[in-house]
Amino acid sequence: MSLSGLSGASLSAVKAGRFVSILKSLIRIAAFLLMVELIVVALGIRPYYLPRPSAIAAAFLATPQAYLLSMWRTLLETLIGFLAGSLFGVAMGVLFHRWTILRELFFPLFVVSQTIPVIAFGAVVVLWFGNTLLAKAVISFYISFLPVTVNAILGFATVDPRQVALLRSFGAKEGQILRRLYLPAALPQIFVALKLASSLSLIGAIVGEWFGDTTGLGVLLLQAMYNENVVGIWVTIVASACLGIGLYAAVSEAERRIVFWGAEQ
Repeated sequence: MSLSGLSGASLSAVKAGRFVSILKSLIRIAAFLLMVELIVVALGIRPYYLPRPSAIAAAFLATPQAYLLSMWRTLLETLIGFLAGSLFGVAMGVLFHRWTILRELFFPLFVVSQTIPVIAFGAVVVLWFGNTLLAKAVISFYISFLPVTVNAILGFATVDPRQVALLRSFGAKEGQILRRLYLPAALPQIFVALKLASSLSLIGAIVGEWFGDTTGLGVLLLQAMYNENVVGIWVTIVASACLGIGLYAAVSEAERRIVFWGAEQ
């Protein structure tokens, strides 16, 4: 068999393996939902405490457009905040690693900023920018950049100084050393923080919508709470969980493709 044939067969095997893994996950989720449905019915649990999964699905299907539009708005706010926070966090990690004086001056301020409750900070942001998409993105950015900054610094610290000296002996510039040595070494640590930041940015977007908006999962959640619509609350929770799982899976897939050497370690 030719090399191209072997490569094609290996690729097909990998795709088949991933399909089987996804199928198993879906079967587990379906089995869990069925188990919850049976437990709720068998124990006679009131919907006020725990509605049946079928009732949650029916509530979503009754007004799918409202939930889908809200999910899209919240996702957009989350992505803007997440991407901005990730880029800012990596940039700050580079600066703090390169210039220790900057880390000593500003890193404590970053840590102190995270002690401010997001509700309090969100109120200020909404006063600054109004009830806009930008305000929600800023709140997402606020609670997502620090983990990336911290892990970037930790990742850069793992680089052996002898490797840096070797590259410099071959005439490598600082930018080349950053791209070819520091960033690849820090990527595993950075992606750990990115997976955490994806969830935090979603929380920031939802909390930001509590200050007033016309659409978004946070808005639906508040409306359901005011109306004591327990099923509506659970629909919003499930929709938020789906967004969170999707973001986490997307970052994990990017990690698998970019940090391809991680499986070998």
